Amino acid sequence: MAGRLAGAFRALGRDDVANQITSTMRAAGYTVHEASPFDRPPAALPGTRVESPYVQRLRLMWAEMRGAVIDAFPPPGPVPADAAKTLREIEARYVADAYHSLSIEGYRVTADLIDKVRAGAWDPDGDDRGHRDAMAAKGYFEAHAQVKAFIAATIAQGAARPRRLREAMAAWYLALFSPSVQAGLLEPADLAGWRNDQVFIRGAMHVSLSKEVVRDAMPALYELIEAEEHPAVRALLGHFLFVYIHPYMDGNGRLARFLMNAMLVGGGYVWTIIPVEQRSRYMQALEQASSFKNIRPFAEFVAELTIEQTRTPLPRPSSPTGRAASPS
Repeated sequence: MAGRLAGAFRALGRDDVANQITSTMRAAGYTVHEASPFDRPPAALPGTRVESPYVQRLRLMWAEMRGAVIDAFPPPGPVPADAAKTLREIEARYVADAYHSLSIEGYRVTADLIDKVRAGAWDPDGDDRGHRDAMAAKGYFEAHAQVKAFIAATIAQGAARPRRLREAMAAWYLALFSPSVQAGLLEPADLAGWRNDQVFIRGAMHVSLSKEVVRDAMPALYELIEAEEHPAVRALLGHFLFVYIHPYMDGNGRLARFLMNAMLVGGGYVWTIIPVEQRSRYMQALEQASSFKNIRPFAEFVAELTIEQTRTPLPRPSSPTGRAASPS
């Protein structure tokens, strides 16, 4: 069935949708045989879908907020030209990044577990199978590899702005959760498309957009990111509006931070880690932007971290007792 759907969309010229269907099914462990259900090439039909009014709201928010982001950030450095050097610098920050990003979401991970997964020394069929934290660490590692590949491709293309971001982020999402699906912790349907229910963020006044709006809002967000000239604006407003829309039932924070760093690194800044110890300030700054349309606290917060971590990267987290630090 998935193969026929993918074949139909490809025949209609929607390769992006066809690729997402096939990659999602394969990530869930299915074999897909693509075939067009049409006897002859389908005729193009005139007309377009009615656009959600929320799309205009996103465009207005972007236009109103970008100045505050530019004011908060230092000028970007030169756009990277050496992909191998850039990837080495990202990799040097990986353990700290994975620890803090996963801890912010409530996972109990250690530097040792992160290294074990990165080295391929974990046992998906033994003790690590069904281990929620190990599966999250594995998914983070797989998604991080996809983000590095996206950055390398951007550098190789010599592109001043990112390309094919929507396809890349769909692949990051699949990588993030495929290990949990294959271990039986999630259902295969959890990998399919945008969220199909309403979500409420604990402790936040802001209510995420309705599930019906997501299908219009996300293409608009990608268009805004790809059209933006300033890398800090792409990074900060990309992160903020991604979590503002909240397109998935889970993983939005991790994906937003991946998006932010892909834009920062590709635009001449360093990979910037949000420390779990500053989770409260991070969440409060996002709440200010979401509920009061005040992006300045979030822009200043991330700009401070970027400046600090340009000088001194966050150290590898230590666990003297052998236990993970609890997220604040």
